[in-house]
Amino acid sequence: MVAGTFIGSAILPSLLKQDPRYFYKGTGSKPSRFLYAIGNSVICKGDSGRWQANYSNVLGNLAVGGISNLYYPAQDRDGAGLTFENGAIGVGASAVANLVQEFLIRKLTPKLPNNTSAKP
Repeated sequence: MVAGTFIGSAILPSLLKQDPRYFYKGTGSKPSRFLYAIGNSVICKGDSGRWQANYSNVLGNLAVGGISNLYYPAQDRDGAGLTFENGAIGVGASAVANLVQEFLIRKLTPKLPNNTSAKP
């Protein structure tokens, strides 16, 4: 988990010139906010300001999937299958974390300013 955060949120975004942060949308219909939150696990803004594939998150989770595969005994390793499965779980976890930020955290944070334009 720590390795995934380090690789997918620090090293790869620096190398690939991507912004790994999630920006609260807060406006629009619930389905559009839901899709925005889910989508941000696989797309992000680059340093150019344009939307692009979130290589940092996807490759970071695949790298951690490969690292986690090394913790299994040699006879129990499933090779690429387990690596991709663990990588997909990591991307899914990012999507769930984005949903929590979009729909729950804002409601639990007291004394927030009324400004909902938190997106840069």
